Amino acid sequence: MDTPERLDGRALIYILIALLTWSSAYAAIAYALASFTPGEVALARLAIGSVCFALLLWTRRVPLPPPSDWATLAVLGLLGLTVYHLCLNEAETRIASGTAAILIALVPAATTTLSAIWIGERIGARRVLGLGIALLGVVLVVLASGRQVKLQPMAGLVLVSVIVCAIFFVGQKPLFSRSSMLGVTAFAFFAGTLGALPFGLHLPQALVIAPWSHIAALLWLGIAPTFVGYLAWNAALRRASASQVSSFIYFSPPIAVLIGWLWLGEQPGWLTLIGGAVTVGGVVLANTRRRVPALAVAVPPEAKPICE
Repeated sequence: MDTPERLDGRALIYILIALLTWSSAYAAIAYALASFTPGEVALARLAIGSVCFALLLWTRRVPLPPPSDWATLAVLGLLGLTVYHLCLNEAETRIASGTAAILIALVPAATTTLSAIWIGERIGARRVLGLGIALLGVVLVVLASGRQVKLQPMAGLVLVSVIVCAIFFVGQKPLFSRSSMLGVTAFAFFAGTLGALPFGLHLPQALVIAPWSHIAALLWLGIAPTFVGYLAWNAALRRASASQVSSFIYFSPPIAVLIGWLWLGEQPGWLTLIGGAVTVGGVVLANTRRRVPALAVAVPPEAKPICE
């Protein structure tokens, strides 16, 4: 692996853009589901994202990945985009929001485990501990926000989303070394959109009768969380390890609380603030390495003192 073990400033900016746009997706999905089925919402956002990627490829003259990678990318697109969005959209209509928030927070742990098994990323004990602490912070934030948490059979859909999301993140990583990030992302979106077609066949009819506000929610989903969010995320993923980048997903619930505080005046309680601080501390711990003292490195044997 030739990726850096530490995140640089540009990667952190990309991650911030992705998290800010993704944090707005849950409310937009819930709003759009008032007029569209889960399959129609998935198809609409993926189709809009694909159009944006196609325009970007055309204007920047970026080639698609080599044909030898098409089958891999098609599978990744179907799993990480079609299956992920269909399951998540369906789950939003069936399970408590707090349950979904806690389960989807398992994505970093799943990505870290898969990264070690699939592409051989080295995962230290410090990172594992940091991810565990961050997950505890997310649970505190969700519980303190008053969102319902229930053990429901349909929660299995969210767990499916977690697994396919991890596969999508990790599976793309090796492809960035031999193709452009933009080409890899665009091809996966084209495959994901084709996979969603059978689940949104009545989208044109639904668009005719839907209010403009719900259509606007679909446009926002396709442009901001989908096109901009995934583009920024994969740009960060190209610069750092999958386990490092995915650890920042833990920031989504605290960001949502912050947006609610600044935009809607929803005052967070002390437990929410503590949970947010625990989350931040866990992510920082997961992305820092223990420094080795300089004097302890590369000391020739003859220079060491001889104890009698």
